[in-house]
Amino acid sequence: MKRVVILLGFFLIFGSYLYGKSPSFSTYVNPVIPGDHPDPTLTKIGKYFYTSGSSFNPTPKIYRSTDLVHWEVIAQPVSASWTTYGDSPGGGIWGGHMVLYNGVYWHYFGKDAMYFVTADQPEGPWSTPTRVRVPASMPAGLGRDNSIFIDDDGKWYLLTKAGEPNNHIVELGQDGQPTGVVLNISWLNPAPALPYGWAEGPVMWKYNGYYYYSFAQHLVGRQYVMRSDTLTADKSAWTVVSSNSNMFTGPSGNFNTPNHISPAVLLDDGTSWVIAHSYHGTSWKAQGRQGLLCQVTYNTQGFPVIQYPSNNAVQAPNLPSSGIPWMVPKSDMFTNSTLKPEWSFLGYTPDRTWSLTEREGWLYLQPYGGSNTVIQNDGEHSYALITRVDFQPESARDEAGLWIINGPETHQAKVFSTVNSDGKNVLACRFQNTVYEVENTIGAIVWLKLIRDEHKVSGFYSADGLSWIMIGETINVAAIDVEQTQFNNFTGNQQGLYVKGKPAFFDLYIYRDAYTDIPAKNPANHFGVSPTSVYLGGIHNDDWALYAGIEFGNMTSPADQGVDYRKHPEQIHVIASSETSGGTVEVWLDSIDTGQKIAEVHIENTEGWNNYADFTASVGNISGRHDVYLRFKGAENEQLFRMKSFKFNDEQTISSIEDSRKKEGVLSSFSLQQNYPNPFNPSTLIRFKVPYKSFVSLKVTNLLGKEIGELAGKELLAGAYSVPFDASHLASGLYLYTLRANNFVETKKMFVIK
Repeated sequence: MKRVVILLGFFLIFGSYLYGKSPSFSTYVNPVIPGDHPDPTLTKIGKYFYTSGSSFNPTPKIYRSTDLVHWEVIAQPVSASWTTYGDSPGGGIWGGHMVLYNGVYWHYFGKDAMYFVTADQPEGPWSTPTRVRVPASMPAGLGRDNSIFIDDDGKWYLLTKAGEPNNHIVELGQDGQPTGVVLNISWLNPAPALPYGWAEGPVMWKYNGYYYYSFAQHLVGRQYVMRSDTLTADKSAWTVVSSNSNMFTGPSGNFNTPNHISPAVLLDDGTSWVIAHSYHGTSWKAQGRQGLLCQVTYNTQGFPVIQYPSNNAVQAPNLPSSGIPWMVPKSDMFTNSTLKPEWSFLGYTPDRTWSLTEREGWLYLQPYGGSNTVIQNDGEHSYALITRVDFQPESARDEAGLWIINGPETHQAKVFSTVNSDGKNVLACRFQNTVYEVENTIGAIVWLKLIRDEHKVSGFYSADGLSWIMIGETINVAAIDVEQTQFNNFTGNQQGLYVKGKPAFFDLYIYRDAYTDIPAKNPANHFGVSPTSVYLGGIHNDDWALYAGIEFGNMTSPADQGVDYRKHPEQIHVIASSETSGGTVEVWLDSIDTGQKIAEVHIENTEGWNNYADFTASVGNISGRHDVYLRFKGAENEQLFRMKSFKFNDEQTISSIEDSRKKEGVLSSFSLQQNYPNPFNPSTLIRFKVPYKSFVSLKVTNLLGKEIGELAGKELLAGAYSVPFDASHLASGLYLYTLRANNFVETKKMFVIK
């Protein structure tokens, strides 16, 4: 199998050079829209492609792409402040299809009835929703999960689904309303037999002179299709496939329930493509029905066929990427005057409950009906969320912080500021009935971090965003990632910022922090490699992996110019193992070969696949948010190494040390001094010496070896250093602190007495 992948890689990479396209864009791995993207539609307008679909309680989004692989959110066609929106899990907006007709952009969607909004450009602003009139010949109504079809003669139609037995094709007029002409094709799925289940999510396209009408068995299950050379309600004119057939064929992977396809779009090279949705197995089902790009081919009978989505890389459409990054949640410093379209609200949310102008550079959130939140899709398996919040809770009902929330809105994993039952201001990490808390000795403005590693979540806090202290222990949150109610009210998990009880200000939102360990096992896109539950394996020459949306911060502007995350990477730190000759990790920003190469990390033989070691390299100038591609180089025909994680180290991570460094002439050796005072309550000072420029790690653990905090973890210049340690969150007892640098390791004891 590896030989096949390498051969495929040769042709794809060679071809990419011929056409000036990065090899990182020549293939892709699904999902291309991670997280919730159910009932997708797809429209090609000029050089752009647009997709939308059902959003339910979160506000809906319109995505745009130039290559069908890389997507960006450009608009929210329905405002959360629309008074008809409602607020219930599984409620809200059903379906959604944007088209361009007669120079106007139209977006049709369902909300108990059918509606449309219009705009002069896809980015908006979009009009207030207009209700679509129901033709007299359709007593069951127009239904939802509908789509639009525009024929070659300029006529356009609404494809409707109102209950299991009712399928109609409704002609629309210039005003977007039904003309009264209705093609009744309810013979397709008659009751009580209902041979095609729900026969839902109807879409239609034309290919080689035929109309193709496709529909899904249910929100999971088979995908069916029928065709005719005329658009008619006459059953005899349509060739209908058997209810035992399925458009999807071949071996299946993680996304093994694909259906609800969009209309197929035809490219200039003759290939056809759709967006489908599917759950990811069972252990990640709660992340929702995710957006999958699938190629359509036509068999000898002229019917469309789609291969089940593979876990491995497949060839991408021959289209330009135009610099759009991979679709993951986006970091936000809240410097705009309007909220970026990536953010959704949850249910009806009046405009007065949020602001980006109340305090410049901060997002203001005010509870409505007890709470308020801004959210993005929670579609990946590892990341580090960070915020800085200004909040003054008065009771245990008051909360502000970071959370992951499920579709039924019954489960939340969160890190937040609040008041506990004893009336003390605390910082907490909680999932359902498991809660850890520490006293908030920092004040109203505090930094919070939520780290997700697969089905485990950890909470941290900081006074300065540089030195972080863990809140309690890691919590198993697997229950939030599996189905809790039937299909989880049709909605996938979300992540973001929230308030309860009282308003709060948020200074920033970081999705994937560059300076927190990034597990290598969870690339967003990859070629050749084999992700496992522990490490990234199967690494051979010219394989690569993508880690999307990494936030590096910005040190290029003066501190008084409102830069929120003042960091600058100096080094990349890779944990890897090898029992062969090793190899090199090339680090590229935004694309391989056509992007910026910022580092090369050389991995050596570690005398065993399970013997992991640290490897580092200096990096070039970086700021802001980037997709980071790792390309692997080494000997042909051998596995080079395994990679467990990587992160970037920055000067500001230990600024409290740097600022207190003293010039002491030439130092002869590393040394670690006893902390002072000792015993102590609540803070102490740890001093150490570095004789020459070295990578230095200083960590605090309990007697069982559990890490309490990392006080240093970067390359330091020669000098004497001191760093404060705050134990106000710890119980009385004995703790250890360890200094590691090159071959030097020393551990000392310190006592907390309260």
